[in-house]
Amino acid sequence: MRYIATILLIIAACLTVKAESPLIQQADSAYNADNFKEAADTYLHVIATEGNSATLQYNLGNCYYRLGEFGKAILAYERALRLDPTSEDARTNLGFVNARIADRPGERGTFIGNALDAMAAGAKSNTWAWLGFTCFVLTLLGCIAYAFSGNIAIRKVGFFGALLTILGCFGFLFLSFRSAATSTADNIAIITSPSTILSTSPRVPKDRTQEAMLLHEGTRVEILDSVRSTTDSIHSLWYDVQVDNSHRAWINAAAVEKI
Repeated sequence: MRYIATILLIIAACLTVKAESPLIQQADSAYNADNFKEAADTYLHVIATEGNSATLQYNLGNCYYRLGEFGKAILAYERALRLDPTSEDARTNLGFVNARIADRPGERGTFIGNALDAMAAGAKSNTWAWLGFTCFVLTLLGCIAYAFSGNIAIRKVGFFGALLTILGCFGFLFLSFRSAATSTADNIAIITSPSTILSTSPRVPKDRTQEAMLLHEGTRVEILDSVRSTTDSIHSLWYDVQVDNSHRAWINAAAVEKI
């Protein structure tokens, strides 16, 4: 017991040290003093040296919002939600900033797909997986009750209960896989440049006929393809992006950051 108590104390001490990181305290102090640029730089340094977290991304998003950099704020909130889909603060602030950006893209995806994504975003992938496992265990118990009970009522409960829980098992596993796919997808990006002109081809538009549309920071795009282009000995990477169901064009990779 003494050794167990010692181990628990060591773990608690490590957690305390991590929670009281001097750099995090420095960033928090800078934010409280309205030094938002210093706070953002410090949070970025913490993420690079001590590891990422939903809380750090959320705080970083708040800094960028205070600096008026809505694109980077949205990017940080989106990353926070990937790390912790249950963060209501990040979700609320993301909606708040999205309502203040210049662009209003049209409908994206399908109704069913968007509904499933919204449902999967309600919890972490591991949470859905554990719910699926719980339903699987209940299914086994229902089958056992149906197979071995001599009571008709218990057999009925076991049979129909097993049918419901096996459906729940498959449903929760589906949400688990969908949540995991969303949190690890590398094809969604946020425009971080104040504004950028999208092109009809993977190069800088030479005239207005080659300009597809003008978009501003904070707009979310889906990357479909990429290609490297060389113009006047200048090499650049271009993304073929879907803005909404009706608009698709090429954008310079320097104007966006992947979530």
